[in-house]
Amino acid sequence: MRPGIRNLVNKLSKKGVLWLFVLASCSTASTPGDELKKRILSTDGLVAFWGFSEKTGEKRKALGVGDFSLQEANGTIKRIDEGPITGYAAKFDSGQYMVLPWKDVGKLNINGRDQEVTVMAWVKWKGAGNSFIAGMWNEYEDGGKRQYGLFVSLPYYNGRDQVCGHISWTGKATPPFPYSIDYSASKQKVEVGKWACVAFTYDGDVIKSFYNGQFEERKPELIRHTKGFEGYPEGLIQSKNPYHFPDGMGDNGSDFTVGAVLLKGGMGNYFKGLLGGVAIFDRALTASEMKEVAIIPAP
Repeated sequence: MRPGIRNLVNKLSKKGVLWLFVLASCSTASTPGDELKKRILSTDGLVAFWGFSEKTGEKRKALGVGDFSLQEANGTIKRIDEGPITGYAAKFDSGQYMVLPWKDVGKLNINGRDQEVTVMAWVKWKGAGNSFIAGMWNEYEDGGKRQYGLFVSLPYYNGRDQVCGHISWTGKATPPFPYSIDYSASKQKVEVGKWACVAFTYDGDVIKSFYNGQFEERKPELIRHTKGFEGYPEGLIQSKNPYHFPDGMGDNGSDFTVGAVLLKGGMGNYFKGLLGGVAIFDRALTASEMKEVAIIPAP
């Protein structure tokens, strides 16, 4: 260090100004989460993105794009000082969920015969049963207003503990079965108590489930609970990843919800765990794009 600069540093250090400068520099330094956030916000087709940094009781606002303010429902949702994107997460543990009413969904009403969609979320799952993450998915009103939705673990049709991407055209159950069977299910299992990125894409033809940015194909298999139905005396054999569904997404009138869906007995399929981010795109991200954004930054 040159003498003149050394003298200046000594003078500033004595006055405490240098330490203020150092602290300010540290506070503005970018983090891996900041870099991931920038990458998501700059990815084409982004409709909405939440980082859940708001305090308990506040509406959760979208980051950078759109005016999509999620309201707490059935109780308050705690903010936890932990998360891969903003450093925070929303804690779901006793039947709470978030909702954006149908009248306010705007561009989240992604629909059409050839329309694409991607839903991804950063979760630390508690491992408790059917777990809805986010989407427009109502299983009860008017016979169902299903549209698109991301789940973790749908065991009834071969999706136990796996990433499941649900799409519906009619909003109702899949004939001749009692429930909607039209979802992809990742080959990988979702680890309990560990941060992961869960996601699915739909390109108007096939649904694909991704776990931490990776797609793994599943071979055709017998689907549970399909034997004995009309046309399927021996049951249905199909691949769950990718899942062939050329019908498209209906315009079915559901609220956008996070953490639960409406069932016959009321809200259910509650997600339990931490939710650190949710992103919705109106196109199917490519495999390379998924690897770039569906990651868990190192702390």
